[in-house]
Amino acid sequence: MHCHYCDREAAFAAESDGVRVGLCEEHFRDRLEELADSEALEQIRETVDVDRAE
Repeated sequence: MHCHYCDREAAFAAESDGVRVGLCEEHFRDRLEELADSEALEQIRETVDVDRAE
């Protein structure tokens, strides 16, 4: 499988509703950085309360 964004070999694959998309390591890191900076991640953290100490 090749990266969705370039011609490199995919190091990771994501699947949603039966559709698989490959990502090389560089583009995987780029997407993770985008997610880390997004409001969506903050909403997920609030929903699952990841800061809670047990």
